[in-house]
Amino acid sequence: MPLASVAVDEIRAARQLRLIAEVVAMASECGIQVWLRGGWAMDFFLGEITRDHRDIDWFAWTDDASVLGAKLAQRGYQPMPGLPPDQQLDVLKDDEDLSFNLLRTDTSGRVVVGGGPWAGSPWPEHMLETHMGRIGDLQCPIINPRAQIEIKQMMPVWVPGSPRRAKDLEDITRLQAALHEN
Repeated sequence: MPLASVAVDEIRAARQLRLIAEVVAMASECGIQVWLRGGWAMDFFLGEITRDHRDIDWFAWTDDASVLGAKLAQRGYQPMPGLPPDQQLDVLKDDEDLSFNLLRTDTSGRVVVGGGPWAGSPWPEHMLETHMGRIGDLQCPIINPRAQIEIKQMMPVWVPGSPRRAKDLEDITRLQAALHEN
């Protein structure tokens, strides 16, 4: 399947990369673990910007949510309405949306949804294996690319009414091709 060639808004991409760098630095300073997920995680795995991104998606631990929220607020991030706050922290800075989907582990050590209506539902196995992605000089922890594929494939099944999007199918194709090359 040929992938669409899309012009990238370079100004917006630069702004989003600056915010990603800011979050990574802040999390490191505070001892908070964060993992990039979604389209930006794919691009950091591939080492290049493949398309425009409407937001920046992260995973973080539920136990870190209050400190994370406070540190983001100190740096000018504004809270936004979104999913239940025990499930996801949504913020805005420089007209960019960032979401931190909250995780916890269950009694058997599996990584699960931290809160909200799907609290306790398991995420893909090995999702948080150590993976560092890179675009240029910027390194960022990302979720396991295989888990990224599973999430993009299964989201319409896990969340009925969630559409299958063309960009997700293209992302899956890109990730599968890159994984087969390695």
